Parts: sequence; structure tokens; C-alpha cells
Amino acid sequence: MPPDYSGQNLRGCSFKGQNLTGANFRNTDIRGANFSNTILKEADFRGARAGLQQRWVILLLATSLFISAISGLISAYSGLWLVYLLYGDSAKLHGILPGCLVLILYAMFAIFSFPQGLTVGLGVFIGVFALAVAIAGAMFMSLNNGIWVAIAFYGCSFGFLGIPFIVALAVVNNRVVIDTPFIDIGLAIVGSICGTIIGAFILGNNGRIEGSIAMVTVGLLLGCYMARLALIGRENYTSLKMSAVAFAATGGTSFRNADLTNADFTGATLKNTDFRKTDLTRTRFYETKKLDFARVGGSILGNRDILNLLVTANGIGKSYFGANLKGANLIGADLKEANLKHADISEATFEQACLEWANLTRTQAVVTNFTNARMTGACVEAWNIESTTKLDNVDCRFVYLLENPKPGTDDRERRPNSGEFKPGEFTKLFEEVLNTVDLIFRNGIDWRAFVSAFKQVQVENEDTELAIQSIENKGDGVIVVRVAVPVDADKEKIHSSFTQNYQLALQAVEEKYKAQLQAKDEQIVIYRQQSGEMAEIVRLLANKPINVQIDNTVENKNMSNSNDSSRNINVGRDFNATGTINLGKISGAVTNTINELPPSTEPEKPGIKELLTQLQVAIEADTNLSKEDKAEALEQVKALAEAGKNSQEGGMQKAAKTAIKILKGTIAGLPSATKLVEECSKLLPLISNFLGLG
Repeated sequence: MPPDYSGQNLRGCSFKGQNLTGANFRNTDIRGANFSNTILKEADFRGARAGLQQRWVILLLATSLFISAISGLISAYSGLWLVYLLYGDSAKLHGILPGCLVLILYAMFAIFSFPQGLTVGLGVFIGVFALAVAIAGAMFMSLNNGIWVAIAFYGCSFGFLGIPFIVALAVVNNRVVIDTPFIDIGLAIVGSICGTIIGAFILGNNGRIEGSIAMVTVGLLLGCYMARLALIGRENYTSLKMSAVAFAATGGTSFRNADLTNADFTGATLKNTDFRKTDLTRTRFYETKKLDFARVGGSILGNRDILNLLVTANGIGKSYFGANLKGANLIGADLKEANLKHADISEATFEQACLEWANLTRTQAVVTNFTNARMTGACVEAWNIESTTKLDNVDCRFVYLLENPKPGTDDRERRPNSGEFKPGEFTKLFEEVLNTVDLIFRNGIDWRAFVSAFKQVQVENEDTELAIQSIENKGDGVIVVRVAVPVDADKEKIHSSFTQNYQLALQAVEEKYKAQLQAKDEQIVIYRQQSGEMAEIVRLLANKPINVQIDNTVENKNMSNSNDSSRNINVGRDFNATGTINLGKISGAVTNTINELPPSTEPEKPGIKELLTQLQVAIEADTNLSKEDKAEALEQVKALAEAGKNSQEGGMQKAAKTAIKILKGTIAGLPSATKLVEECSKLLPLISNFLGLG
């Protein structure tokens, strides 16, 4: 049984390194507790109170008060320096000039830093400071006077710049440590005033502290403004808040390096808590308090928008384009019309979430849980799902496969094309792509190379059943061959192995074609395209009759659809029940096609019918050809017979040219003295002339 600590006082307790899987910490006081390196999978922290113990709060407030006093002390020195510059010994420091330069510098820093960030303001400060020193050196030829001007100028500038920074840090620290309103600013003011008075008396100028008072007033105003920008999450001032949060998390509840997979913090108070390097996979933060004052390191909680989504579970109409939501727990979240395009939602859970009309284009949804989610109207163009993606009981009437309509239309590839999904049909539709490996070819396929690579992959994975599920024409030369694999198959290994073997086989095949045909590269491409007829594809692939679905619709999402107007053809012809090539059946089909041609009108001069008959006989009689090559050669004879019926038609002439090229390539590897080679050398030119091929 998992340990039960519900409702207990565990302040300052250490659970470091323990295994507390499933432990119950509901409504427990865990302030100051140490859970570093602890396994807390599925732990229940609902309503728990994390953060600082009372003694740490007092210590950190005292530290913040000290920081505020430092700002006041700096303001005292700076103010007195300014008064001295304005009213002091003009012969020594040359009167009002340095003071004016300091005021100008301070104004420029404020103007540039607040709208554009501290980095820009600091850059302006350095540039103007260097310019001022150069001007001072030019105006005061005396080296001694120049040094004094530079020292005075630098001292005042440091004071002016340091006050708002230190005040802002003090305010943010106080806000992170305590919850009481206005105490944060009050402590900063008290500390600064005390520091100012102390500084003025130390300098022995207690009668003239008006400069210090003016300085601390301006510094407080600017510091509080900067603190406000940091607390509301202004990007250019996040460093202030991060510094304060890191400071205040010292002594707070620590989950550093802990495993909080599937843990539940619903309604918990998480101020001053350390989540650095913590496994937050599917950790639930719904309605947590003060999570923005926790130390979150590099987790997804570092993004303010994501943090708000996890806490409120409300992302209606919001954009999370390209966001990192990996492992997010969004059970029951409302993401209607949200933009999740290119987002990484791997390992996340959207159980019972509303994703209606959401944009899921190209999202990474591996190991993502959509059980009981509502997804009507969602766009799932090219989203990345696999067998680990859970789509059980998804409530969906229809989805879109395209984010934008096809050019000139309003067609976004709705599925189903008409009507609505019946219960369970959405899940069933996508199950076809969950247990597959998609092989994508962008410039056509060389089927000889494909078969060689596929057979090699089968040998390498002899314990894994691989089967061609579908071949899809995506348009623009893109073809997707989907290979069905078992649920537990290593898809990455299979895909990588096929890619490597296909490239090797492709190189070997192309080298063979070049040697046989002495053709240019474009001729190889033509052959590859022509050899891709479905009968040839299956003849090379099948060990037994199979059904292959040819989807000629252009879709951006690689998936089959029972509602598409696709056609199923049986490609098991020419094979008997044992998978052996039936040359008799092939020969009979060729003979029938040749007999449909008219005989020669001149008995002593053979026509196309007689020439093709001689070629058929020579091929069938040759003992050097393998059964596969012999079947292929007979298929080309049949193609020539078909062309002979209408030799003037352009498509037939192109098919005839291709058939002759393939026949030449088939016999090119035979010994030159072979009878078939001799017959072909005589017959093929005659056939070409008869068909008008030149």
C-alpha cells in the first residue's frame, strides 16, 4: 500500500531519494520539505501547501530590507555628490558641468531602458559615459582636473543606475516571499530612507541631504515601476523576477530531480517551490496557486502562456503555435478553436478535452492520449501519430485533412466526404496508419530496387511480419507505400533499414541499366516510370495473391479512407497457389493477343504477326533466361502486339518503344552467341520499322 500522509504537518521533513509512488499528501503542509531525487509517480498533492517555513520567511524579509537599505545608502552618496557638483568648489570640479552630464545620462537611460529593455539602456549608458569622458578630457586640458571629472561623473552615474535596480530587486523579492499587499513596496521604501539618512550622516553632511532625498525618491519610483514590469512578465525584465524567485526558493519545498509523472497538484499552493530538473510528465497543475512564483528551471512551466493554460485549463481561441506542450496534463481542458500548429504535444494527455475546430496541423502527437476527447471540426493535416497515440472513444463527427482549401476551391478534404462519423468510425479510420511504416518516394519508384530492398528488410526482420498495405499516389511525383507492421515492431529500425537498402539497390540497378542500354540519365527515369505498372509491381512483390489499394486522390495526410472513391484490384494473376510463375498462362495470353493481328498479305514477307510469333517462340525456347525475366519478356511481346493493332496512335508508339528497350535490357546480359540474342538482333529492328518507330 502507498503511504498516506494526508492532512499531516510535514514541514521541514526530508524524503530525499525515497520511492513514494502513489503516496497521498492531500491537504498536507509540506512547506520546507525535501523531495529531491524522490520517485513520486501518481502521488496525490491536491490541496497541499508548499513553500517556505516561517523562519525562512523572516530571514528572507530581513535580507530584502538590507538590500533596500543598500539602495538608500547608494542614493545618499549619489545625492550628496550631485549637490557637491552643483554647489561645491567650482575651481576643483569645474562647477555644474559634471552634474548636468549625469542628469542627461540618467534621463537617456530611463528613456531607452523602459520601453526597450535593460540591455539597451545599459548600452546607451556606456556609450554616453565614454563620450562624456572624452569631452571632459578635451575641455579640461589639465590631466588632474580630467581625472577628477571622470571620477565624479562615474560615481554619480553608478548611483543613479544602481538605485532603481536595487529597489526593483527588493520589491520583487518581497512580493515573492510574502502575500500581503503593499508590504513589498513598504519595506523597500523604509529600507531606502534609512540607508539615505545613514549615508548622509556618515558623510558629515547631515545639514544638506536634499540631494539624497531627491535621489531616493526618483530611484524608488523607477525601481517600483521596473519591479511591476518584472512581476507582470514583461520579457525584458524577466531576469529580475528570476533572480528574486531563485533567491526566495532557498529553504522552500524542493522537488529537484524528482519524478512527478502523473502526480496531481490540483488546488495546491506552490509558491517558493523548486521544480528544477523535475520529471513533470502529465503532472496536473489545475487551479494551483502561486505557481508563477515557483522555480521551474527549463520545464514547460517556464512559458507563461503554457503555465496559465495548465492552471486554468482554458485555451479557447488562443494560439500555441510551435509551443512545447510535451507531457502536459490537459485533462478536461477547453481548447476549442485553439491553434496548436507545429506544437509538440507528445506524451501529453487530452482526456475529455475539447479540441473542436482546433488546428492540429503538423503537431507531434506520439504517445499522446486523446481518450474521450471531442474533436469535431479539427484540422489534422499531416499530424504525427503512431500506435502509441490513444484515440479511444473520441467524439468526432468530422475532421479536415487540409488547413487551407485547395487553390480555387473551398475543398479542405473533409472526412467523411459527406455525412458524419458513426460512433467509433473516427478511431477506426486512423487505426490504419497507427501500425504502419510509411515509405515516401518523391521522384517515382524503381520497383526492382524496391523489391530488392524489401526482401532484404524481410530477411533482417525475419521474426516480424511485414505486408504491403497500400500504395498511394499523392501527386507531383510523390508516392507513399504503406507497410503494415505488428504493434510492437521497431518502426524506426525498419524504416532506416529499408532506406539504406533501397539506395544501395537503386545504385546497382541504375548502373545495370546504364551498361545494358547505354542510356542517358533521363532514359533511366523513363524506364523507372514505365516499369511501375501495377501488374509488374505485384509480379515482383507477391509470394501469393494479395490485394493492393491504389488511392489516386491527392491528400496531405497519409491515410486510407473507406469513404474514398478508390479502386481495389487483384494483382495475383500469373501466380498459382504456391506463388510460382505460370508461364503457360502468360504464353497463352500473348498468343491470343498476337492472333488478333492480321496475317501478312505477302507469304514470303512476314508481317508483324509473324515477327512477334517468332520472337515469342525464341523467348520461350531460351534456357538462359530465368522464369522472372522470361515472364517479363513475354509481357513486352504482348505490349508490342497491342501496339500493332493501332501503330499510329501516339500512346501505343510510346509503349512499343518502352517494350523494345526493356527487351534489349533483358537480353543484354546473355552471352552474345545465344540464339535468343541472334533472333532479337534480327527481329527487333524489323518490328520497330513495321511499327513506324524508325
